[in-house]
Amino acid sequence: QVQLAESGGGSVQTGGSLRLSCIASGWTSTQYSMAWFRQTPGKEREGVALMNRSGFTNYADSTKGRFTISRDSVKNTLYLQMSSLNPEDTATYYCAATNRAFATWAADNYPYWGQGTQVTVSA
Repeated sequence: QVQLAESGGGSVQTGGSLRLSCIASGWTSTQYSMAWFRQTPGKEREGVALMNRSGFTNYADSTKGRFTISRDSVKNTLYLQMSSLNPEDTATYYCAATNRAFATWAADNYPYWGQGTQVTVSA
Protein backbone atom coordinates (compact mmCIF):
# COMPACT_ATOMS: atom_id res chain seq x y z
CA GLN A 1 0.00 0.00 0.00
CA VAL A 2 1.30 3.44 -0.96
CA GLN A 3 1.93 5.68 2.01
CA LEU A 4 3.42 9.15 2.32
CA ALA A 5 4.52 10.85 5.52
CA GLU A 6 5.66 14.47 5.72
CA SER A 7 7.83 16.02 8.40
CA GLY A 8 9.95 19.10 8.94
CA GLY A 9 7.33 21.77 9.36
CA GLY A 10 7.57 24.39 12.07
CA SER A 11 7.61 28.07 12.88
CA VAL A 12 10.17 30.48 11.46
CA GLN A 13 10.58 34.21 11.05
CA THR A 14 10.44 36.03 7.74
CA GLY A 15 13.56 35.29 5.72
CA GLY A 16 14.12 31.95 7.40
CA SER A 17 14.43 28.47 5.90
CA LEU A 18 12.91 25.05 6.41
CA ARG A 19 13.34 21.67 4.77
CA LEU A 20 10.33 19.42 4.46
CA SER A 21 10.67 15.68 3.97
CA CYS A 22 8.22 13.15 2.59
CA ILE A 23 9.04 9.50 3.17
CA ALA A 24 7.41 7.09 0.75
CA SER A 25 6.64 3.49 1.61
CA GLY A 26 5.05 0.64 -0.26
CA TRP A 27 6.62 1.60 -3.58
CA THR A 28 9.70 3.14 -5.19
CA SER A 29 9.55 6.92 -5.47
CA THR A 30 11.29 6.97 -8.85
CA GLN A 31 8.31 5.13 -10.35
CA TYR A 32 6.03 8.00 -9.52
CA SER A 33 5.72 11.68 -10.29
CA MET A 34 5.46 13.72 -7.14
CA ALA A 35 4.58 17.19 -5.96
CA TRP A 36 4.34 19.50 -3.01
CA PHE A 37 1.09 21.35 -2.41
CA ARG A 38 0.01 23.73 0.30
CA GLN A 39 -3.32 24.80 1.68
CA THR A 40 -4.66 27.47 3.99
CA PRO A 41 -8.13 27.41 5.57
CA GLY A 42 -10.88 28.30 3.13
CA LYS A 43 -8.65 28.03 0.07
CA GLU A 44 -8.01 25.34 -2.49
CA ARG A 45 -4.87 23.27 -2.40
CA GLU A 46 -2.10 25.07 -4.33
CA GLY A 47 0.80 23.36 -6.08
CA VAL A 48 4.21 24.78 -5.20
CA ALA A 49 6.70 22.35 -6.81
CA LEU A 50 6.56 19.35 -9.12
CA MET A 51 8.92 16.53 -10.01
CA ASN A 52 8.24 14.18 -12.91
CA ARG A 53 9.16 10.53 -12.77
CA SER A 54 12.22 11.45 -14.87
CA GLY A 55 13.36 14.00 -12.32
CA PHE A 56 12.35 17.09 -14.26
CA THR A 57 11.17 19.83 -11.91
CA ASN A 58 8.84 22.79 -12.13
CA TYR A 59 7.82 25.52 -9.71
CA ALA A 60 4.95 27.86 -9.13
CA ASP A 61 5.72 31.51 -9.84
CA SER A 62 5.34 32.29 -6.14
CA THR A 63 8.05 29.80 -5.14
CA LYS A 64 10.46 29.89 -8.07
CA GLY A 65 13.97 30.79 -6.92
CA ARG A 66 13.11 30.23 -3.25
CA PHE A 67 11.97 26.59 -3.08
CA THR A 68 13.82 23.52 -4.33
CA ILE A 69 12.25 20.10 -4.78
CA SER A 70 14.56 17.11 -4.75
CA ARG A 71 14.51 13.35 -4.30
CA ASP A 72 16.74 10.81 -2.60
CA SER A 73 16.05 7.54 -4.38
CA VAL A 74 17.99 5.47 -1.87
CA LYS A 75 16.00 6.84 1.06
CA ASN A 76 12.78 6.93 -0.97
CA THR A 77 12.30 10.47 0.26
CA LEU A 78 11.10 13.67 -1.40
CA TYR A 79 12.31 17.00 -0.07
CA LEU A 80 11.26 20.62 -0.28
CA GLN A 81 13.95 23.09 0.68
CA MET A 82 12.32 26.43 1.39
CA SER A 83 14.26 29.67 1.82
CA SER A 84 13.46 33.38 2.02
CA LEU A 85 10.17 32.45 3.64
CA ASN A 86 7.51 35.10 4.14
CA PRO A 87 4.13 35.10 5.93
CA GLU A 88 2.34 34.30 2.64
CA ASP A 89 4.07 30.90 2.73
CA THR A 90 2.20 29.98 5.92
CA ALA A 91 0.14 26.88 5.18
CA THR A 92 -0.18 23.16 5.66
CA TYR A 93 2.16 21.50 3.20
CA TYR A 94 1.36 18.15 1.60
CA CYS A 95 3.32 15.82 -0.60
CA ALA A 96 1.44 13.93 -3.28
CA ALA A 97 2.19 11.15 -5.73
CA THR A 98 0.81 9.79 -8.97
CA ASN A 99 1.90 6.96 -11.23
CA ARG A 100 1.55 9.26 -14.22
CA ALA A 101 4.77 10.05 -16.09
CA PHE A 102 4.25 13.77 -15.65
CA ALA A 103 3.40 15.76 -12.56
CA THR A 104 0.72 18.42 -12.97
CA TRP A 105 -0.67 21.32 -10.99
CA ALA A 106 -4.08 19.68 -10.63
CA ALA A 107 -4.51 18.18 -7.19
CA ASP A 108 -7.17 15.81 -8.52
CA ASN A 109 -4.50 13.99 -10.53
CA TYR A 110 -2.83 12.70 -7.37
CA PRO A 111 -4.39 9.68 -5.68
CA TYR A 112 -1.82 9.50 -2.89
CA TRP A 113 -1.35 12.15 -0.21
CA GLY A 114 0.48 12.56 3.05
CA GLN A 115 -1.16 13.88 6.21
CA GLY A 116 0.41 17.33 5.91
CA THR A 117 2.88 19.35 7.96
CA GLN A 118 2.29 22.89 9.20
CA VAL A 119 4.59 25.75 8.23
CA THR A 120 4.12 29.08 9.99
CA VAL A 121 6.12 32.16 9.03
CA SER A 122 5.91 35.17 11.30
CA ALA A 123 6.64 38.76 10.30
